Amino acid sequence: MKKLYFILPFVLLGCKSKNVTVSGNDAASVSQPVEIAYTVEQNEVSDFLKYLSSDELEGRETGTQGIEKAAVFLEDFFKKNDIKPYFSTYRDTLTNFKSPAYNIVGYLEGSDPVLQKEFVVLSAHYDHIGLLKNKQGDLINNGANDDASGVTVVAEMAKYFAKTKSNERSILFVFFAGEEKGLLGSKSLVQKLKKKDFNLYAQLNIEMVGVPMKRDYLAYITGFDKSNMAERINQYTGKNTIGFLPKEAEYELFYRSDNYPFYDVFKKPCQSISTFDFENFEFYHHPSDEFQLMNIPHITKFTQEFLPAVVKIATTADQEITMTK
Repeated sequence: MKKLYFILPFVLLGCKSKNVTVSGNDAASVSQPVEIAYTVEQNEVSDFLKYLSSDELEGRETGTQGIEKAAVFLEDFFKKNDIKPYFSTYRDTLTNFKSPAYNIVGYLEGSDPVLQKEFVVLSAHYDHIGLLKNKQGDLINNGANDDASGVTVVAEMAKYFAKTKSNERSILFVFFAGEEKGLLGSKSLVQKLKKKDFNLYAQLNIEMVGVPMKRDYLAYITGFDKSNMAERINQYTGKNTIGFLPKEAEYELFYRSDNYPFYDVFKKPCQSISTFDFENFEFYHHPSDEFQLMNIPHITKFTQEFLPAVVKIATTADQEITMTK
């Protein structure tokens, strides 16, 4: 997550979820919850996250050899799962960074001849803040929660769609670089897509989902009131999957991650989903943000619970997710 200008240990929360139900005529027109016959494998979640947050990658700072190793790893993942590059290669070169840096972008065409012209973007940033300077001890900011956890979830979703070919809309799977430098990867990519008349339906950006919250909902969404995405996700899962986190609104997290450049250009539902609630993880931008502290069963459950919602977003004939303001 892009740097937050406050001191985490002193943040106090008193948060209650908003009810996010669909009622009246609107409810009747919305697709009902579905179950999918697919199991997200906990060991695969663990193995993927473990490497991406390992010391070998030296904190994945944009422009370094560490993030280059991460880029190769993600390219190999797309190749292994037969996910095509959207551009001529998987590497989308940033136009706004001083040295070579790349988003990694994969693409699955939709199966419906009409809906395939619309795109769903599933994204997370794979960069982090690299090595501490002039310090002793652990110098590597491994970024397991921020945001190797989000990349892992997007990768598991990509694996599902690659195996099932169940998406009727086309899907862009994007791993952004440069997020920690000021959302540079998303700012660069969105301008290229705009020139291609990219037909965006919605973007789900996954940000810091490595540990669970002690709340009556699984995750929160940024910019809760800007669209009906929270309502629709809960409708699609049949669970209290998404809730409202007051601190998210207070700190305006909607503007602090890679969803915002997409919203800014396309004015479509583009939001980030997270389980970092400012009291469940004390090692934000810290060398102790390591694999060992990640809750693998939680990440697996998160992915499993979200998959039916993403399937619905990728297959509903109507554009049920809409902006509210």
